[in-house]
Amino acid sequence: MRIARSLAFASLLVPALPAAAAPEDGERALGHMLALVHSVVRIAAHSEGPQESLRAFDEVLAGRNAEVNRAVTGLFDEMTADMSSRQREKIAAIGRDLVTIGRKDARRAPAASLQARKDLNAMGLRYYDQAQYLDAVKRNDELAVELYIAGRGVDLAGRDADGRSALEIARDNGNAPLAELLARNLPAAR
Repeated sequence: MRIARSLAFASLLVPALPAAAAPEDGERALGHMLALVHSVVRIAAHSEGPQESLRAFDEVLAGRNAEVNRAVTGLFDEMTADMSSRQREKIAAIGRDLVTIGRKDARRAPAASLQARKDLNAMGLRYYDQAQYLDAVKRNDELAVELYIAGRGVDLAGRDADGRSALEIARDNGNAPLAELLARNLPAAR
């Protein structure tokens, strides 16, 4: 979900490009935007798990990723080339505030995970129990499955005794919404 927000944030920068920019200026700005989006996608694709992704995105938001810094600086320079220094400062302040919001949001993720674990426990389920997770999928319990996903305690791609994944079970049950939920949350195939 944070990856989607990061990509959405990056895409919001595109309309801010000066409308009267020369074609080569637009090419440079697009190059910086592509470098920025590529960095975000690379983090998502190569992170082993959610915690590693969060750490990598925190590094980006803290300004400790040189590649992203170059892309953001280049994009900012292209976007604000025709602005006064006062306008540039306002845009930079807005950008800093957006990054601060992003960092706060990244820190809230563990709280959501903790709440999901508590909710599963209140339902008599263990957040780390793979068999209970697969049973929830088998009985089409979308609420429990959502909590297992948020709780981050089970292998979403794990298989039951018959060798079927949760996604396969949901599809076999004819539960398209549950199958879609699982498909969206499965770790990237390697």
